[in-house]
Amino acid sequence: MTDKGKNNDEISSSNNYPPNKTRQNIFAGITIFLLLIVIIALILWLVYRPQTPIFTVVSVSIYALNVTLQPVSSVSASVQFTIVTRNPNQRVSIFYDRLSTVVSYHNRPITPPVELPPLFHEKRSTVILSPVMGGTKLMGFPVPVPEEVSNGLSEDLEGFGMVQIGVVVTGKLRWKAGFILTTRKSVVVRCDVAVGFKKWFSGQVPLLSSSNVCHVYV
Repeated sequence: MTDKGKNNDEISSSNNYPPNKTRQNIFAGITIFLLLIVIIALILWLVYRPQTPIFTVVSVSIYALNVTLQPVSSVSASVQFTIVTRNPNQRVSIFYDRLSTVVSYHNRPITPPVELPPLFHEKRSTVILSPVMGGTKLMGFPVPVPEEVSNGLSEDLEGFGMVQIGVVVTGKLRWKAGFILTTRKSVVVRCDVAVGFKKWFSGQVPLLSSSNVCHVYV
């Protein structure tokens, strides 16, 4: 074999790397890249680990609360909850959107849902929410309820002078730490309070619960 033939064979063999070797290198590079991303995200999460926001009921005003037993069991309510929400995080801001709120009695809605505007919670900041739910301050819109709900509420209004009601806020939440903005997570806020109330009264009512801090589920 001539020298020229030997050189051609050497060039040809050097340009033909095994395909398996090339695929292994690509796979290893992608794996290392993804592993670095996971490690960086984990470090940032441990540094900025967000705490759940705190919601507290500070006042309740009842402008209308009427029960209809016949022909259709329903409740007409107009209620205003004032809620203070606090972001306890030093490094993490919170974005809320798709917020909706409703008044409940024994875990049953007694007002139509009310949409709330998007909310931005700065670090270590406090925001006040004070929606009126159920209608205007003069009357509420009737909401069909099971008979046990209307009967129970009717008895509370007639006799005990105390009503256990609640407000439920639902929506989406995103955490923002530095340049990182998480995907949307569902958030549910449940606030159950006991209030002093007599039939035909209209206005702010006394809070009788020992604690008015809400339960927050993210």
